[in-house]
Amino acid sequence: MTEGDSPTIARRRVRLALRQARERAGLTQNQVAEAMEWSHSKVIRIENGDVSISQNDLRPLLTLLGVKDKAVVADLVAAARISRTRQQAWYQAAEFRDTLTDGMRKLIEYESEASEIRSYSIYYIPGHLQTPAYAEALMSRFEDELSEDQRTRRIEARNRRREVLETRPVAFLLMVDESVLRRTIGGPEVFAEQLRHLKRQAENGYVRIRMVPFSLDASVTNNASFDLLQLGQGEVLYRETGLNDEMIEDREAIAKHRARYDRVWSEAAGEEDTIQFIERQIKELERGNTEAASPDNT
Repeated sequence: MTEGDSPTIARRRVRLALRQARERAGLTQNQVAEAMEWSHSKVIRIENGDVSISQNDLRPLLTLLGVKDKAVVADLVAAARISRTRQQAWYQAAEFRDTLTDGMRKLIEYESEASEIRSYSIYYIPGHLQTPAYAEALMSRFEDELSEDQRTRRIEARNRRREVLETRPVAFLLMVDESVLRRTIGGPEVFAEQLRHLKRQAENGYVRIRMVPFSLDASVTNNASFDLLQLGQGEVLYRETGLNDEMIEDREAIAKHRARYDRVWSEAAGEEDTIQFIERQIKELERGNTEAASPDNT
């Protein structure tokens, strides 16, 4: 249904419908571009969601693709109109375009519309749950790859993502490898504060968190963290490795990740046990700081 759709959801509905119609028609993107007298890049940008299609362009395109049902055409035209009502978002500004990847920009856009988010992390606490000091420590690891301005922009993006998620209702499930809750990024003091923040978020009901312990022989993915976001009636997948990231909308890939996530979620340590593990980690870190500060250790 178009009524009530946000520009983000409406644009996604249109571009997915166009891609599916093109594939049913047996046409390549280049063939569509030639028939419509467009550039090949324009077709790619429309199907990727980088640009919205105008109603004047949409109608002849639907005819080309063999979409003739009047109700379907009317619905897509209405969605196209809605999709073009958005104003430029902060993450589309030039300073963020030079810092954020295409996949990350789409993730941020979809996060603002998602009703549910399932996140799995194998290395660090996800961005919108990070404390400023923890985020700074993470960014410092990439100081040879990022300029000072780029690191600042990424931290700002993290803060804005957190604000969006904390000010709207969204079911947020976080599953982390045990190593995430042990790796003292930023040192014991910084990491202890990060764990305290994570514990408060869980106790306040903002996030449900479960840990995949070392003792559990259940691989979710071999080398990638990912997020599954529920948008309307569908899901999208954001996947990140140490070298690249991508937004995936292939139904088979999404279904495979969701099935693995749900299976391991049911096998992982429960929320109460996970919080107790976090509490033990905090106490251990605090005890270490106290012993280090003791006069007997100077």
